[in-house]
Amino acid sequence: MESEKAAGILGAIVAIAALAAAFFFVPPGSNGKSTKSTQPQQTPEAPVAAAPAPRGPVIREVPQQ
Repeated sequence: MESEKAAGILGAIVAIAALAAAFFFVPPGSNGKSTKSTQPQQTPEAPVAAAPAPRGPVIREVPQQ
């Protein structure tokens, strides 16, 4: 029973640490709202077409002797 008590205390400490980290990195009240300004987004440039992939070796039929 002593190990169960120690596990419960350790679990509570881990849970408190996880909640503290969550509030530290994401303050309550942000509700998922981003803080980015509402400037129009720039359209990304069209990607440059890559060269075609090299083809493998050509295998020809070898006449049998």
